[in-house]
Amino acid sequence: MAEQTVIESVRNTVQEEMRRDDSVIFLGEDIGARGGVFLASDGFVEEFGASRVIDTPLAESSICGVALGAAVNGMRPIAEIQFADFVWPAINQIVGEASKVRYGTYGVKNAPMTIRVPYGGGVRGGLYHSQSIEVLFAHTPGLSV
Repeated sequence: MAEQTVIESVRNTVQEEMRRDDSVIFLGEDIGARGGVFLASDGFVEEFGASRVIDTPLAESSICGVALGAAVNGMRPIAEIQFADFVWPAINQIVGEASKVRYGTYGVKNAPMTIRVPYGGGVRGGLYHSQSIEVLFAHTPGLSV
């Protein structure tokens, strides 16, 4: 196996899934034309089009809410929050809604969505870009980390 950076692994994995399955969409702030903060989606708009690589406003709750709506309606969204520290506005969508879809619909629906929340990454953001919050989600029934 070829050696690659973490961001190359992320890019290659998302790209592979988008090539394999047309129901996979990718949405988040600056992921289209700019290719994302870490360039994880660089070139994706050209390959997959703006209908599958969707630039969103700075609104984390909306990003996760749109992803949840897409997921329960047959899509496989990948939502990107620029940094883990900024996921807090979306907590209700993730913990209060997405985690309960299967239970709340008696197993009729589920929400096959991925939320990518990077942290650190060498940007020297200190207290605003370096929180490691995955433990909160790991201890939430209905979510997988």
